[in-house]
Amino acid sequence: MASPPKNIALVGASGNIGQIILAALLDTSEFNVTVVTRTSSTATFPSGAIVRKSDFSNADLQAALKGQDAVISAVGATGFGKQKNLIDAAIAAGVSRFIPSEFSSDALNDVVLKLLPLFGQKREVIEYLRSKESDSFTWTAIATSGLFDWGLANGFLGYDIASRTATIWDASDRKFTMTNQKQLGDAVISVLKRPEATANQYLYVSSVETSQREVLAAFERATASSWTLVNTTTKAEVDEATKKLGQGDFSGALTLVRATAFSNLPGLGANYAKDRTLANDLLALRKETVQETIDRIVKAASSH
Repeated sequence: MASPPKNIALVGASGNIGQIILAALLDTSEFNVTVVTRTSSTATFPSGAIVRKSDFSNADLQAALKGQDAVISAVGATGFGKQKNLIDAAIAAGVSRFIPSEFSSDALNDVVLKLLPLFGQKREVIEYLRSKESDSFTWTAIATSGLFDWGLANGFLGYDIASRTATIWDASDRKFTMTNQKQLGDAVISVLKRPEATANQYLYVSSVETSQREVLAAFERATASSWTLVNTTTKAEVDEATKKLGQGDFSGALTLVRATAFSNLPGLGANYAKDRTLANDLLALRKETVQETIDRIVKAASSH
């Protein structure tokens, strides 16, 4: 791909990650954006995007992707394994770049996969993409770890702004990296604008390098109050999550997602700034401070 792609197809645009990516694509006004969605979907999308309904059969997907330069997959957990069909259709349609649904924990890390076996499907997709590399077809995966501002604002990461309560794993000062929503969108745009430099790569990005206790201190400064601390352990959280999953309670999987950042398991590799090579410089992504992120979150919460 000599020049940056112009026509972009996005699959999974109605999900949390998909909405972030769609907003970023539309904000640049540099791309022709097509949202490919199931025929049965009732989701609505901004007027700047073309919406193409599909039954997701191979033939119809191929028709939907004809003329597209790049395909971005933001499918959720139930769609991870089905991305191979999407890749096949993209190649048959002449698409030159595929970005799979990573945008989370490191699917190439064995410890992460032991915690979250579901992410094994993500690794299989990466291996499949590697097997399909050619002069006319390339791919880029983007590992962001958790969504920092999103997970703090809605309590997913264990910080409850309303009750001023924080749940801390293993009384930990261990560092991890995470990515803010805008940075995720910027990373995707930057990959598209740098087709040669990002071809056939698994890239790690982050907005912040921090620890659970640093986040708590930033919240206490932002709210000018002392927070209640609830201590927990990796063993307690993982055991309970595994039990829930065994009973068909999917909330257990969400706890395991947190475990990929917070747990004390050896080899977790949760600090991409130290454990991996960050692509922030390659993609011209700036680092952000924990305090500025949390100040913004607390300000938004107080205005509701």
